[in-house]
Order: sequence, then structure tokens, then C-alpha cells
Amino acid sequence: MRFLFSMRVITVVLIVVTLGVGVGIFFISRNNSTPEPTPAESVGTKDASPEYKYKVIGLSVQGRKIEAYTYGTGKTQLLFVGGIHGGYEWNSGLLAYTFIDYLDANPGFVPSNLTVTVIPSANPDGVYKVIGKEGRFVVADVPNTESTVPGRFNAHTVDLNRNFDCKWQRESMWRGAKVNAGLAAFSEPETQAIRSFVLESKPAAVIFWHSQANAVFASECENGILPQTFDIMNAYSRASGYPAVKSFDQYAITGDADGWLASIGIPAITVELKTHEIVEWEGNLAGIKALFKYYEH
Repeated sequence: MRFLFSMRVITVVLIVVTLGVGVGIFFISRNNSTPEPTPAESVGTKDASPEYKYKVIGLSVQGRKIEAYTYGTGKTQLLFVGGIHGGYEWNSGLLAYTFIDYLDANPGFVPSNLTVTVIPSANPDGVYKVIGKEGRFVVADVPNTESTVPGRFNAHTVDLNRNFDCKWQRESMWRGAKVNAGLAAFSEPETQAIRSFVLESKPAAVIFWHSQANAVFASECENGILPQTFDIMNAYSRASGYPAVKSFDQYAITGDADGWLASIGIPAITVELKTHEIVEWEGNLAGIKALFKYYEH
């Protein structure tokens, strides 16, 4: 069943009165389309919402914005990333937008000791390739086509989840087929944006949303799985109902994002939705709450 999620329109009106000259009115809005160019970071207060921060953390190959929405002011930061496989896994991006909607509608949901950042679309060019529009989208925007595989890759035809610095190779695998992993680790502007944000913000943990393997996977690179990664994998799994899987072994993967995080000591998990068609919100909300409880103290 397809669900249509309401779009948010947040408008800030700034009225500037000059001495005897007149009044100027400026609008900054977030809606269905990509926002107009803004400073790298801005802070706003939404109606009935907590203070939030919006930041453009980078641009895609074709110049589309990679955006981050941050809620809360606690010392411990959790990062949620959707859409790294673009239009092929469009529901992972829509899940991230649904989480943003929930944070907007539920002030105080984030515990006081936490900060939560959501990057809803880590591959906006891949989304555009399938959906044909920029920025926020809804289920009705997704074409009823048999294959959205081209939307998995960025505009350089690189599989971004093979472009990180964990056992990187020029070619990697996906479902037994070779895929382009870029000219070098972090050769792509999208992965560079995520790397820069992670190194700057130093999150306590990172959660990637994908589809459609129906599992929660732990991350590892050369030195195995971090102990805390086991904890958050199991917490999310128990609450959401997705099976916990220590390692992906269907085929060899190199250059994956969560593996790179493990290599620099940051716990990360990959949450795989059951299908490519819905966001499975209730289960994922339960998983999010379980992570909040784990990190609350």
C-alpha cells in the first residue's frame, strides 16, 4: 500500500523597515522543491517545533544540494542517512523525510542529551534520474516502472556505497555484477560531503537506511565489529522487528560507507527495509526510540 505524506512548508518572514524609505519582505521556505540558495547554515524556529538547524553540506555532481537537518542541542549526536542509492532505493529517502516530519510535529521528542541530524538524500542526482524533480518528494512522484536501477548510481555512474575508504577497489560488486566504485576512495562530491560532515560533527553513531534486504547489519572494516555496534544493531533489531545480521556475506563488498565509519572508530549500522515500496514507519520509529533510550544516559 502506498502512503502519501504531507509536505511541510516552513516560512519565515523578515520585514525590514528602512528610515522613511519603505518595507522589504523576504521569504525563506522549505517545500516541495529545492530551496533557493541560502547560507551554508541557518537556524530557524518552526511553528510548534523545536529550534532546528539546516545546512547544505555539499553538492552532487550535477549541483544538487545535499542537505542536513539537525534537531536538539545535546552533546551526543546521532546521524541518520537516507537515499545513498538514490532513486533505486527511493523509499529510504522518503523514510528520512518522514522522520523529519515527525521531528517537526513532535517537539521534545529528542532527549535533552542528544542531537539528531538527518541527511535525507545522499544521492540527489540518482533520485532525480528516477523521479524527475528536485528536493522533497512523495510516493505519488515515483513512476510505476519495472526498473529504477539506473537511479542507484550518481551522475558519474558511481555506486556511492562503494566509494568510501574501507578496502576500496576500483571495481566492486553488487548482486554478483561489477559496479563502478570511482577513480579513488572519496572521488565523488557526495561521499566527500558525508566524510566532511562526519569528521566535523563526530557523531556517536550513524544509521544508514537502505532497501530491500529486511535486516539490520553491523558495520566492520579491517579490525572487525566495534562492541557498541553490536549493541545498537541489537537494540534497533529488537524494537523494529528486522533480523539482526552481523555481517553481509552474499557477495564481497568494498568501499562501503558504514565500513569506513568502523575504520575510524564510529559505530554504524545499515537498516534494510523489506521492500522498495513503503517506509515501514512504525517499525523504524520503534528502532529510533530504542537508540534514543540506549544513548539517553
